[in-house]
Amino acid sequence: MRLTTKGRFAVTAMLDLALHSGRGPVTLAGISQRQSISLSYLEQLFGKLRRHALVESVRGPGGGYHLARAPEELSVAQIVIAVDEALDATQCGGKENCQDEGRCMTHDLWTRLNEKMFAYLESVKLSDLVAEQQKKGNVVVLQDRRRAESRTAVGV
Repeated sequence: MRLTTKGRFAVTAMLDLALHSGRGPVTLAGISQRQSISLSYLEQLFGKLRRHALVESVRGPGGGYHLARAPEELSVAQIVIAVDEALDATQCGGKENCQDEGRCMTHDLWTRLNEKMFAYLESVKLSDLVAEQQKKGNVVVLQDRRRAESRTAVGV
């Protein structure tokens, strides 16, 4: 499987969005700052996520993004596929021309691995990732940091 930065960043950004969506639209600048992902890269990813109806944008002051569906309805596979990430362990991209324009001896092995990987990523919902982060207390850390930043800005 070739899961590149694009797929990992898309899942990370969607998880951040899900964790912060209870407070209204989430800005890409906020995600960029919290996750150390380039803002311009996030803009590209969210354009693709929006076209696949995984997120919706809100324009104007206080605008940003929110999930287009409940986290329970969004799988990691949907997110990865939305950003054009290839889930393919074969050397030939499934074309069966891996060895001298023919099928290699291990083609079926890699094809079955693709099927297992896709099934696993399809089984993991965004809500599962949110629950894991909540168990770890990462949501509280983010909220506390924000409160600390707002207190510092006000001079408290």
